[in-house]
Amino acid sequence: MRAQSVIAAAAVLAIGAYASRAAFASSPLQDPEGKAPYAENCRKCHGVRGVPPKTMKTKYPKIATFDAAFFEKHSKDSVVKILTKGKNDDMKSFKEKLTHEEMERVADYIRSFVKTDK
Repeated sequence: MRAQSVIAAAAVLAIGAYASRAAFASSPLQDPEGKAPYAENCRKCHGVRGVPPKTMKTKYPKIATFDAAFFEKHSKDSVVKILTKGKNDDMKSFKEKLTHEEMERVADYIRSFVKTDK
């Protein structure tokens, strides 16, 4: 009888641990999927929230700011295309560093920088 109680208790603990991990994984407090690749590959030039630092604006006067005006002209697909192919001599291609899926996540993430009331 005691062995069955120990096994039951272990099963309850294992299920509880799995359930809490699953709940955490889908938690709204979790970072967006595109945040890590953005931070690693884009933040230095485009800034933490899509506003390039002054040093980058000086070095690259045409560098994009991820604001409402940017997204009026650029769809998710066009952002992925720029990440894949690069743009001019200033924006290099990231096809060797990011998968297509990561590029899509980055495109979704930078869109979150713009607050909309719609």
